[in-house]
Amino acid sequence: MNTEAKPLAGKTVVVTGGGRGIGRMISEGLLRAGATVYISSRKQDELDAAAAELAALGAVRAVPADLGTEQGIATLVAAVRADTDRLHALINNAGANWGAPFEEFPAAAWDRVLAVNLTGVFGLTQALAPLLRAASTATDPARVVNIGSIDGLRAPGRGFNNFSYSASKAGVHILTQQLAAELAPDVLVNAVAPGLFPSKMTAGLLRGGEDAIAAGIPVRRIGRPDDIAGVIEFLLGPASTYIAGAVIPVDGGVNATR
Repeated sequence: MNTEAKPLAGKTVVVTGGGRGIGRMISEGLLRAGATVYISSRKQDELDAAAAELAALGAVRAVPADLGTEQGIATLVAAVRADTDRLHALINNAGANWGAPFEEFPAAAWDRVLAVNLTGVFGLTQALAPLLRAASTATDPARVVNIGSIDGLRAPGRGFNNFSYSASKAGVHILTQQLAAELAPDVLVNAVAPGLFPSKMTAGLLRGGEDAIAAGIPVRRIGRPDDIAGVIEFLLGPASTYIAGAVIPVDGGVNATR
């Protein structure tokens, strides 16, 4: 196999929320780079359809699981353990969002978003840590990449009403730093903070047209699949073994200028 063309050949990676949106973009990039990829999300039909399409690119397995629950985490971990005793990387991408005015924001929605976006990130990383350590070597540590958001770097402003989402992503960034200190040198933990990419979650923002939105982004466009997939491949590859605890904005310059 041409390892130059397939830089992640031989590696096994879990991508949560890997069936659509940014998770799908990441999964495609990892498969093209030669990795074996487990994708997981709550909706089985949607996940199975994504896996069927992604199978043309490489070895992919779909594991339906609600990662905002302890049972869902256990389901995913058991499925991975049934196939392998080592895991080279975990991409914590599964996410939930909720929008409502401040006065009406429901406690149940707050709890659900935090459960998926933050509590689940910690629980799954904790549960998969033994497999990550088993895959780690001195020259090629295992990796965890948490998908945060630029809304977790700075508040998105009045009117967005995504209170629990922003708070959860800020928590993901701090958790990333703490886990980086805890798990290094065996496991390198970093985060990516995406800006605007096309997804079900951002469909409402994009209804006015990409060009109108892009006018407010310094690079004058929204994110493309290669933008996020390339950063993930870098963080899983040999050039990033001295990076731990970083939170990398991938947003076309929005966070630096807003």
